[in-house]
Amino acid sequence: MRPVMILAPFLALLASCSAQAAPDEELLGKSAGYPIGTRATWFFDERVRVGSFSHLDEIFPHHTLQKSIAPQPLPKAADAPDIAYRFEGKEYSLDDFLNHQRVTGFMLIRNGEVIAERYQYDRTAQNRFVSHSMAKSIVSIAVGLALSEGKIASLDDSVAKYVPQLAGRAYGESTIRNALRMASGVKFSEVYDGNDDLTRFVQIRAAQGSIEALREFDTRETEPGARFHYASSQTVLLTVLLRAVTGMTLSQYLTPRLWQPMGAESDATWLISADGTEAGYGAFNATLRDYGRLGILLANDGALGGKQIIPKDYLLEATDWHRQPDAFKPQQATPYFGYGYQFWPFPGEKRRFALLGVYGQSIFVDPELKLVMVVTAVTKNANIVGESYPRERGALWRAVVGKYGSW
Repeated sequence: MRPVMILAPFLALLASCSAQAAPDEELLGKSAGYPIGTRATWFFDERVRVGSFSHLDEIFPHHTLQKSIAPQPLPKAADAPDIAYRFEGKEYSLDDFLNHQRVTGFMLIRNGEVIAERYQYDRTAQNRFVSHSMAKSIVSIAVGLALSEGKIASLDDSVAKYVPQLAGRAYGESTIRNALRMASGVKFSEVYDGNDDLTRFVQIRAAQGSIEALREFDTRETEPGARFHYASSQTVLLTVLLRAVTGMTLSQYLTPRLWQPMGAESDATWLISADGTEAGYGAFNATLRDYGRLGILLANDGALGGKQIIPKDYLLEATDWHRQPDAFKPQQATPYFGYGYQFWPFPGEKRRFALLGVYGQSIFVDPELKLVMVVTAVTKNANIVGESYPRERGALWRAVVGKYGSW
């Protein structure tokens, strides 16, 4: 009996550790306590990716969006069903998805109630996770608010009408609508290899400011409005526009108009450039639960508690591919997603859309079914097209939608 008694606890401990292990956790810094990187390492070095992506505002200067004094309740569903999906010919559970993919946080919400909330890599509900390009959708919301307040007269105005420093330049003469659609036509490469136009843009912006960075890129490769061409510089263009028309930072503008009215329970932060403007194209940081609250607001067409927080007409136009020209529809703009006003519409006749960021950040929204799925991640590559992650994430989402409705 003695060998069995000694062996049994060891086997139980081994089984427990195996069940709790997240993918590549040692490669991602577990033994070192998931360290936080530096300004030079945080984006590319995966050994500091978990720590950096949940503490980015400890590395860089930022503005803060203050939490609500009356947070919107986010109750747990009384009956949380099992989540199952089919991927590559096999049946899987939510546990399997977490075991397969480098997910730091996962939340599934239906009708304002949490069906599932999970964390990996020692992350918790208190961590603020970086949005990456999900922030672009938040910039779009700010444009909609400024339009509704009359600070912007028309989306078909040129940016230079409000930012005269860009007059005569390709970005300045682009319309706000084309910037929202990533359709300025300005030549710009964004491949996240450290040698692309995005890197040069960020460097110029840090040294000389946002206006000079935008002025530097002045060659059109296509007619404005003709096609979708993803470029973070176009969101910076909108960020500069918003600073000009509101007279305040994006964080100041959105705190009383979005973050507090939607009932955020925690402060959010937004990294800033040397000239004091928010990064805009990314670098927003919030808790998983507050990303979930943002998703709930979007699923309810911008309304909460009988109050319209985000202008409904603008939000519908921003997220419905039926309202976009052919070049921006799903399987036209990209092989899968369409592109609205800094949002990614799903293919299919029903309106579903996503907020997406590199390294796997995502909020999926189904307004009809009042479904929201939030996933924060630390994938191997910034561009996840070649990984299994987006396909498995998509399979899980389609299964959730199928459980409560139809695709």
